[in-house]
Amino acid sequence: MTKTWHRPTLWVAVVMAVGAVGCAVALLVDGRVLQGESVWAKPFKFSVSLAVYSATLSWMLSLPHRGRRWTSGLGTVIAAIMFMEVGLIAVQAGRGMFTHYNTSDEPLNEFLQSTFALAIPAMFLANIALALVLSFQRFGRPDVRWAVRGGLYLAVLGMFTGYLMVFQIGKRVTAVDAGGRPAELVGGHSVGVPDGGPGMPLTGWSTTGGDLRVPHFVGMHGLQVMILLALGLAAFGLVERVRTRLVGVAAFGYLGLLALLTWQALRGESLVHPGGTTLAALGGLAVVVAAGAAWAVRSGTGVPSPVRQPVPQR
Repeated sequence: MTKTWHRPTLWVAVVMAVGAVGCAVALLVDGRVLQGESVWAKPFKFSVSLAVYSATLSWMLSLPHRGRRWTSGLGTVIAAIMFMEVGLIAVQAGRGMFTHYNTSDEPLNEFLQSTFALAIPAMFLANIALALVLSFQRFGRPDVRWAVRGGLYLAVLGMFTGYLMVFQIGKRVTAVDAGGRPAELVGGHSVGVPDGGPGMPLTGWSTTGGDLRVPHFVGMHGLQVMILLALGLAAFGLVERVRTRLVGVAAFGYLGLLALLTWQALRGESLVHPGGTTLAALGGLAVVVAAGAAWAVRSGTGVPSPVRQPVPQR
């Protein structure tokens, strides 16, 4: 079966998985830190995240559909940029330097920043194009088809939240990298607090202020959530109409969650310390999603009324 998967994205997924293992080892043996966490934490998290994303794209592109030459080409572009992105992040980690928001005039850093400025928007546009191509054709079962479409648009929105970090141009900090070199950082992922403060285990998401990495991560991996949901509903034996409607309800619910997390982060509120307004909005979203799920399930449980046979006339 794997022979039918999209090869470039599949190979990138394998390379990312191997790279994640290497970064995990480096986390244990290299004691250098940047803003309170290991220099290898960022390439490790990027490797794991993009390994999952790339493997999902590889499977998705194997689904029979028209225009496979176009979608395969877009997948190859995305795979190449993901490989380049994590490779450059690992290079900066090895040098003990900041990767993102770094305006240092050091030659290699300037090359890296200009490469990111061209490549990341190209990957973003390639994902949009892929979502658009798959929006106007039929492929797979209806539930899987809508899961793929909804997941791709959620991923695109999640990628867009990454630009909110860059747009914080008023956030300028002079920091020192792991080699003792000064660097001016413009932008950042934290809102209301400096980057590198107290964070959650593993993810490092801020526990004292807003963190735009939360909606960025949640949105990007909406693709995997939607596809796994569709496959899981099929495994439970639900009828196709119910599965498709549940996927639609889940997609809108996930979109609401993504919007809520973005709003929370922009208000400088930590994910783990939500305020009353955030909890009220989350509760309202949960009620709406539950009502939608109940409607979707009821839509497939109705039993057709038996057809009455005419009584023969004597």
